[in-house]
Amino acid sequence: MHSASKPLLPLSTLLGGCMLPLVCQAQLIEDSQLNLGARNFYMNRDFHGEATPQSKAEEWAQGFTLRYQSGYTEGTVGFGVDALGTLGLKLDSGGGTAHTGALLADRSGDVADQYGSFGLTAKARAASSVLSIGTHEPLLPVAFRNDTRLLPQTFKGTQLVSSDLKDLTLTLGQFTAVRLRNSTDYEDMSMSALARNGRQVAGRVSSDRFSYAGASYAVTPALKASYFYAELKDNYDQHYGNLTHDARLTDSLSLKSEVRYFNSGSQGRAEVDNRYLGIMETFSYKGHALGFIYHNQSGRSGLPFINGTDPYGFNTSTYKSFINAGEDAWQLRYRYDFAAAGLPGLTWMSRYVQGNHFKIGQRNGRERELDTDLAYVIQQGPLKNIGLRWRNVVYRANYAANVDENRLIVEYNLKVW
Repeated sequence: MHSASKPLLPLSTLLGGCMLPLVCQAQLIEDSQLNLGARNFYMNRDFHGEATPQSKAEEWAQGFTLRYQSGYTEGTVGFGVDALGTLGLKLDSGGGTAHTGALLADRSGDVADQYGSFGLTAKARAASSVLSIGTHEPLLPVAFRNDTRLLPQTFKGTQLVSSDLKDLTLTLGQFTAVRLRNSTDYEDMSMSALARNGRQVAGRVSSDRFSYAGASYAVTPALKASYFYAELKDNYDQHYGNLTHDARLTDSLSLKSEVRYFNSGSQGRAEVDNRYLGIMETFSYKGHALGFIYHNQSGRSGLPFINGTDPYGFNTSTYKSFINAGEDAWQLRYRYDFAAAGLPGLTWMSRYVQGNHFKIGQRNGRERELDTDLAYVIQQGPLKNIGLRWRNVVYRANYAANVDENRLIVEYNLKVW
């Protein structure tokens, strides 16, 4: 009796007893998964050129993310519960080098030795529709959670996803609070959108309601279309449209085309006015992938998004997003998978992004960024599946500090069951 209960004891502690009334449902337990992700993160960012509050930001940390996904109880409507626990540990920081976004720090630069969060999500499934209430990690074009440092950003709210109709996925939801990637507490959401002077637009306020609805449809196996509408109460509303097409040109050569369009306007007193049109063409040949990207913006503001998330523009890069008001940007990207040369697990990516045609005060703004990303996943031996990544950034602008940055990331994901 005791030996059969041992696998459930840590889980029941993690969920605060919420699972105990459900353990009698065999399918709910049999279909459950528990995964532990470990991420060791080092970042060094040097500022130079323009006056900045600090000349360097440098931190080293260890993060853990525990994800539990239950199955569903039996019946026409099945019920389940998911859990997400995160923990970030400071290995090195302070001395005027905080604020990389990886660790919890106050304005004076004092860094917490550790921080973390815990969240539960109740869920119900009927046929191919799932209703979830609680903690969410959205990967939506109108709300794409940030996971570029140590721990993932999360939202609190309700979401319904339905795939009952063939080739059609419907999504409907509302978030009421956000926890930033380096925070322990939930708070009201805020908007980020740049005005012509390079500052945040006037009239923005904190909000406790972000509502969205969308549909994604596979027109053909090669052509997909989607549309989303979103509204951050008292800040902005937004329409999003997308088309993607995959074409096989020869046995070895393919072309992927994608178009993204945003139309954003004001809610309340916020001065939001933006149209964003982006186009991407990517040619793939064996292990090579060469991409060409261009986006155009019009209106009195830049593309608005929920503060802390990753803007879903094509030119969102490691350091900048290239979405100043009126900014146009183009990108050249190259990726190579060394598996084509007999070295599986090794990949290399480089991209160059340049933005212009925008103003910062009376100055004609210009900026550019060069990113290099080299990654390797160990294929065999006792360290199998450990991922190693080096990221390098070179950013230059005529209106802001220049940046040279390096990130070293070691990741491992363990399936507990």
